[in-house]
Amino acid sequence: MPQIKQAIKRVKTNAVANKRNASELSKLRTAVRKFNEAVEADAKDVLDLEVKAARALDKAASKHLISKNKASRDKSRMAKKVAAKKN
Repeated sequence: MPQIKQAIKRVKTNAVANKRNASELSKLRTAVRKFNEAVEADAKDVLDLEVKAARALDKAASKHLISKNKASRDKSRMAKKVAAKKN
């Protein structure tokens, strides 16, 4: 544990941020997982889940939890899955 007051506060702040970031990443992964499961099961609400997952990706990218390129790449892959299932 640090002894300098500012460093002590930084440890506490980092712990709070770490919890928040973990929670947001968990929400992101859940949204993407639900979309993937719906695609595999040929569910009717695939398009709705795609929108929710894309929104979660954009939100995570805007909060710098993931890079913008990763969000874009994942959204592109989701769109490909939906297009492949339509045909």
